[in-house]
Amino acid sequence: MNNRPFDVLNEAIDKEILVVLKGNNQVRGTLRAFDVHMNLHLENASQVVEGELKTKYGKVMIRGDSVIMISP
Repeated sequence: MNNRPFDVLNEAIDKEILVVLKGNNQVRGTLRAFDVHMNLHLENASQVVEGELKTKYGKVMIRGDSVIMISP
């Protein structure tokens, strides 16, 4: 059983995740990497608005201090 947050993120590598950011912005994409600051590298990333995929970004880096929630 994994109880630590980084264990959960390690299990989510190469899987699709939903990231909720400050300002109620949401991004969905495939988690490729993260660091101790919770900076995230996503591929095939898209903006999510009201549950629907809107803007496609492709590869993105998300700064950890803007992350409110990550849903694997």
